[in-house]
Amino acid sequence: MTLYDIPLRTLSGDPITLDSYRGTAVLVVNVASKCGLTPQYIGLERLQQQYGDRGFTVLGVPCNQFHGQEPGTSEEIQSFCSATYGVTFPLLEKTDVNGENRHSLYTELTKLADADGEAGDIKWNFEKFLISPQGEAVARFRPLVEPEAEEVITAIETQLQA
Repeated sequence: MTLYDIPLRTLSGDPITLDSYRGTAVLVVNVASKCGLTPQYIGLERLQQQYGDRGFTVLGVPCNQFHGQEPGTSEEIQSFCSATYGVTFPLLEKTDVNGENRHSLYTELTKLADADGEAGDIKWNFEKFLISPQGEAVARFRPLVEPEAEEVITAIETQLQA
């Protein structure tokens, strides 16, 4: 099974796979509405606006596993993201990223090591994974790495030029 084959659901509950994004670089981010890192939505949306026409998208994955910081319904999450941060990038349904109910997408993504060589569990909200236009996880950025950090921009641009 490749990342393209993993069944997902949009925030509205519609079935989807990453195959919908074949040929696109995708930044998968587990997001939360009530986290100290929630303002990262601003940088994520700027990335979407800056690179969206060039074969790139952010894909937000709401997760309530870190101190219950994403407690809302799908409708509440969508409304919050749109009204508060003007989010235009797609959001998936609320998903477990760690533990026994970890979604298979995150089973695969967490095999990838970060810049320090550490793989494994998601540390907190707003951990980021860059998937190449060919469907391979190519970079991992921990939660405190801002969406517009130089290393994230460089990784995205490298994928867009590949």
